[in-house]
Amino acid sequence: MAFRDILVHVDDTKACPARLAVAVELARTYDAHLVGLHVRPQLHLPGGLAPDYGGELTRLQDEYNVEAAATARSLFDRAVGSADIASEWRNVMGDVIDTVALHARYADLVVVGQSDADTDDMGNDRHLADHLVLDAGTPVLVVPFVGTYTRVGRRVLVAWNASREATRAIGDAMPFLVRSESVKVLAINPRDGQSGHGDVVGADISLHLARHGVKAVCESLRAPDVGVGGMLLSRAADDGADLLVMGAYGRSRLRELVLGGATRHILYHMTIPVLLSH
Repeated sequence: MAFRDILVHVDDTKACPARLAVAVELARTYDAHLVGLHVRPQLHLPGGLAPDYGGELTRLQDEYNVEAAATARSLFDRAVGSADIASEWRNVMGDVIDTVALHARYADLVVVGQSDADTDDMGNDRHLADHLVLDAGTPVLVVPFVGTYTRVGRRVLVAWNASREATRAIGDAMPFLVRSESVKVLAINPRDGQSGHGDVVGADISLHLARHGVKAVCESLRAPDVGVGGMLLSRAADDGADLLVMGAYGRSRLRELVLGGATRHILYHMTIPVLLSH
């Protein structure tokens, strides 16, 4: 079991080289075909602005698109130049979220960057990872905008709550898990008698992983006054994990937007790469 097609979103932001380094290393590890995708965004103007400003704004957008595409291509070529991997470059125009989601459907894994609300980079789409998790149908590896990550998946922390989303995440992450040096399955605040957990929390999923050759350690924590997202990141730091695997949006995305939730917390505060599945 391995990743054979990996898609990486390439833009002109400062965080892109670290994201590319992760994607290239994964392509080399799994002997995968790496696709670098750059999307030139289209300009959409309200009807009232188009007659007076449409021509000038379109010209400025076109100039930015040309410069951003050239920068992105240079970053990609530099990253794959000496990597000895199969790769290809795609430079297309369209809505960033829709276009990346479309291309991701023909890949085993899509690598994107965490959104940075404080950046002024025009190439930074602040909702890309958030929407791809629901729209792509492909596992999404989100790389933080801070830090460098030369190896991903040696020490893996798996968030387990016996849900459909968590089950999907474990299946999607199996190429990582079977190669990892250590895997910890962490259940936070499991409810007594919760469907799917069984008599011993984590025993069934650990047995399933063992049949794939994954020697996982399971741990159950009860901290009802601490948010799940914060607890996951804290435990990941304590364990020296370099990858967090979790199911995303176990309840509706709208409810998480309004009420908060583990997925939203992780997307905003991640400190290590996170593999998200829905």
